[in-house]
Amino acid sequence: MTGETVLIAAFSARALAASARRAGYNPLVVDCFGDDDTIALAHAARCLPARVQVGFTARPLIAALESLVADAPSPPIGLVLGAGFECNPRLVAKLADRFRLIGNDAETIRRTKDPRQFFQVLDDLGVPHPETRLDAPEQSEGWLMKRIGGSGGLHIHNCPTTPRPDPRRYFQRCAAGDSISLMGLVSEQSAAFAASRQWTNPLPRRPFRYGGASGSLPLDEDLEARLIEMSLAVSEALSLRGIVSFDYLVQDGEPLLLEVNPRPGATLDVFDDASGTLFKAHVEASRGGDPASLLASDWHPPVARAAAFLYADRGALSVPAIQWPDWAADRPRAASTIGAGQPLATVIAEGLSVDEVQAACVQRLGALEILLYDHSNEKGALQ
Repeated sequence: MTGETVLIAAFSARALAASARRAGYNPLVVDCFGDDDTIALAHAARCLPARVQVGFTARPLIAALESLVADAPSPPIGLVLGAGFECNPRLVAKLADRFRLIGNDAETIRRTKDPRQFFQVLDDLGVPHPETRLDAPEQSEGWLMKRIGGSGGLHIHNCPTTPRPDPRRYFQRCAAGDSISLMGLVSEQSAAFAASRQWTNPLPRRPFRYGGASGSLPLDEDLEARLIEMSLAVSEALSLRGIVSFDYLVQDGEPLLLEVNPRPGATLDVFDDASGTLFKAHVEASRGGDPASLLASDWHPPVARAAAFLYADRGALSVPAIQWPDWAADRPRAASTIGAGQPLATVIAEGLSVDEVQAACVQRLGALEILLYDHSNEKGALQ
């Protein structure tokens, strides 16, 4: 147990806070949800609003982080950023002026998420990817429109017939295949990778909304070697550090790299172990250490684990006071209101195969939805 404090900021910081706590750190957290389990995991926490399109606002975020530092039992070792910052490298640069970043700096994030630079790097390396352009195609059919720096699949749409000019958008030709993500732990000294299968939970207006992920995914040896080789080359070219993820589509053994997320993501729930080894390795990588050696000696992930998001798709919900199942996380406060279609909770399952745990997640999503909505309706009927 280190007993050291660490700052964490993300749209949802629960998974990072849990990993940090398992690793022996005292997490100081800023996120948008303030879920019950996040608050329980954190040594101290602040809840701030943020918009998916633009992330956090600089002044209140910095003030919240500085207030956590002022009240901390010891000086934090640094600041870990989760989802919510890829769209705003300028904010990351401002944060770096005040706090030591554990992970990628603003320039690395900008290069990774700027389609002009990122896909040029892929072309220079010979890494295959779908055709990508900044201007709208003449014929929209067969093309996607994506928001730069977006996350959770909410930034991806089928290209409209006449898209409005927007410098925050780019366009990518549709491609078929299985969605495979490689979580990487990379540093100047070493790298290690683990594969997961990802799936969507689509809505008519959000056809690529993130659904969940399962791992560890068994891959053909040749395919696995190619994915690791490409991911390692991209990591070196972009100077990536710490936990990152590489999203691929694979059809008939041929991979296409879609994007890279230069921060810890949703698969932290899938791959972390009881000792928070991934968080330790993220810190080690950011210090220029050898994360692969740490994983080889200390990392003990489950045979297979999956995590999936539950959304409020049955309508806005006043969260009832329930006995939450052990396998549910990101638990909103009782009596809080969740807007229609917004993230509601996360379900997690462990087992012996990726198919088994994915099926278990589907069953648990249904059970938790019934539990939450039926209890909410019963409460409303009594009032």
